[in-house]
Amino acid sequence: MAPPNTKKYVADVVIFALSQVALYFAVKFILNSLDPLKDKKKEAKAKSEEVLGKLGIKNLKLNEYEEVILSEVIFPDEITVNFKQIGGLDPIIQSLRESVIYPLCYPQLFTSSSGLLGVSKGVLLHGPPGVGKTMLAKALARESGATFINLHVSTLTDKWFGESNKLVSGVFSVAKKLQPCIIFIDEIDAFLRERRSNDHEVTGMMKAEFMSLWDGLTTDENSRIVVLGATNRPNDIDYAILRRMPKRFAIRLPNEEQRRNILEIMLQDSNLEENFNFTELVNKTANFSGSDLKEACRNAAMIPIREYTRSHAAPGGELKDVDPEKMNIRPLRLSDFFVQDGSSNQVNISMSGSSSLTILEQERLD
Repeated sequence: MAPPNTKKYVADVVIFALSQVALYFAVKFILNSLDPLKDKKKEAKAKSEEVLGKLGIKNLKLNEYEEVILSEVIFPDEITVNFKQIGGLDPIIQSLRESVIYPLCYPQLFTSSSGLLGVSKGVLLHGPPGVGKTMLAKALARESGATFINLHVSTLTDKWFGESNKLVSGVFSVAKKLQPCIIFIDEIDAFLRERRSNDHEVTGMMKAEFMSLWDGLTTDENSRIVVLGATNRPNDIDYAILRRMPKRFAIRLPNEEQRRNILEIMLQDSNLEENFNFTELVNKTANFSGSDLKEACRNAAMIPIREYTRSHAAPGGELKDVDPEKMNIRPLRLSDFFVQDGSSNQVNISMSGSSSLTILEQERLD
């Protein structure tokens, strides 16, 4: 029979152990209650579960950083742009198919013992604003069939020291688990710009972490992960980053043939007048970007609508006698794309609702 003192000691040890366990869970509960990022983490977890459900993946273990990154995944059905809707960039689209889509989706075609074939680690789209870089990325997300992570710089920034590095690590660990994968960074120059001695310590560490995980000592050469960047300031990007992006596509302002292609695609579903003169419109839009052409078409399409609403507007501004099934809106005319400048009597392309740029002004800006 055990001495009474032994029983007392055992009971004390058990009580102490239970009290420590209770204290641990109590402290953990209090800290979780006081966590300022509690709601954000909960939202990220719910979003990650939704993403995994859409991907048809079950029982995939993710840490809290990977859950945050997983919330950045874009699905093809969330994007309405495809390659057929992009005019004037057929050579670049074909190159993107060959250098990104085919290696990611058909790895057996790019298997080689020499290591010369395979997925390019990085692709850079660069050119002036409005030429279609982001639109190309959208179409790539829709048609590639790969997991597409639309990475925002704000997702990687955190006020706590070291958290940004863990989020960067989460980017590539998620991409590895969900490969084939495309990591898209819009305005990549803002995140991976040239390193300087006066950079903040956290920024420098985050860039170094990103580069080492992207193409470093422990990087798997057979991984099907591509970093896709877009920028209009390629000279600001760090040289080490450019070295990791061997595929670079310069997207310029569309030429005459490309502008015609863009305009025909944009206006293919519009009600145009007979013998609509595309040639004159193409000639008048020299030095216009794809975004400029879209705004010109948008504003021109509003003119017949504006005429119709004004003709049916009451003195108070309300529309009267408008039957949605019998609306008779005239076809779009070439003249709708031009406005008369009362001061200089010049013909302008209608570029925006507030102001329009003359062709000469547009040339000076370019």
